[in-house]
Amino acid sequence: MSLKAKISEDMKTAMKAREAARLGAIRLLLAAIKQREVDERIELDDSAVLAVIDKMLKQRRDSIAQYEKAGRQDLVDAEKFEVEVLSGYMPQALSAEEIQAAVAEAIAACGAAGVQDMGKVMTVLKPRLAGRADMGQVSGLVKAALAK
Repeated sequence: MSLKAKISEDMKTAMKAREAARLGAIRLLLAAIKQREVDERIELDDSAVLAVIDKMLKQRRDSIAQYEKAGRQDLVDAEKFEVEVLSGYMPQALSAEEIQAAVAEAIAACGAAGVQDMGKVMTVLKPRLAGRADMGQVSGLVKAALAK
């Protein structure tokens, strides 16, 4: 079953169970997926759906930080619930050692010699690590490894 089909099934389950908050979060996700499909006139595969989910998770985390600064605990709780629901669709996160190994492997595969080759390395890593690692953190690791 594709990830998109699983999300649709979860929406039906949430409707039947009358879980309003969960249903709202899933509907937001399906709306974002549909919007991207309409904008790009394509059918999203699992990796593209994961990219949509990852983007939504980043937005939620930014919102949580802003709401905490403003002292709005009710909104923080709502966003954290959405993060929890969305995180359920993401694959298992990689450990720091696995990320380091993937970075070293990609650098060797590209024959990268310095920081100027960072784009090549990130091009190799992005499809392999998308949704399983924070790409900002990966970028920092690649830069540090190439600077040596």
